[in-house]
Amino acid sequence: MSESALPIPPLFHTSPEDVRALCRSNTAGTVTAGMAAGFIQANLVILPKAYAEDFAEFCRLNPKPCPLVGMSQPGEYDTPALGRNLDIRTDLPLYRVWQDGVLTDEVTDILSFWQDDFVVFALGCSFSFENAFMACNVPMRHFETGLGVSMYRTNIACTPVGPFSGPVVVSMRPFRSPDLIKATEISSRIPLAHGGPVQIGFPEEIGIIDIEKPDYGARTEIRSHEFPAFWACGVTPQAVLAASRLPFAITHAPGAMLVTDIPIPDYENLVSEHSGKII
Repeated sequence: MSESALPIPPLFHTSPEDVRALCRSNTAGTVTAGMAAGFIQANLVILPKAYAEDFAEFCRLNPKPCPLVGMSQPGEYDTPALGRNLDIRTDLPLYRVWQDGVLTDEVTDILSFWQDDFVVFALGCSFSFENAFMACNVPMRHFETGLGVSMYRTNIACTPVGPFSGPVVVSMRPFRSPDLIKATEISSRIPLAHGGPVQIGFPEEIGIIDIEKPDYGARTEIRSHEFPAFWACGVTPQAVLAASRLPFAITHAPGAMLVTDIPIPDYENLVSEHSGKII
């Protein structure tokens, strides 16, 4: 293990179903980073059926910020394709409730909000490739400091569909060149977790004027001989939902993801190639 590598988190090898059970009992904490390595974690968007077709098309046309992992039938909260014994109403640590584009509540379950016309969208999350980074001994500054990753609004426009439009939001992680090469290769193999970076080294080219002032999350120190790398981010759909001012929507709270049963394709080989061992 390299000098800067991080210790493996306690729930790193916990099964997705067991992580969801902990979330259901409110004992998982509020952030799912470092849990259930090898499986896809997902951002959550829940919309009334009237908006579902447009949002599904929005995801199809914007696969980097909104990689569609799964979509339910109207009123379905146990979507088997996403997980065994899943209840989407209880199995995330924390949810956000939006009305007319305004965040009105954060709750630990959405049982009292559930409607029979709701459609669930699960969108891939960078926690999936971050778990692979940890398995491959790729250090991440925000894990070292215990702060949230830096996120920025960019000048990259999402392809609009119906009421949904807005800029791509990116997350930033600084790396020295050997780790940057490894991080790029690993994330590029996981398109359901946003895939590879959208920009490396030149934040001004994507409209980031002051990298010291993120729009979301915490400031991340960029040290000498490090390059900032930018990945499309799951905050994008929340920013789009806020701008669309839909009458009602539900999302995950930042960091509180749905841990699915969907395995990262070829995960063991991916980790073996880049770390020399499986952990």
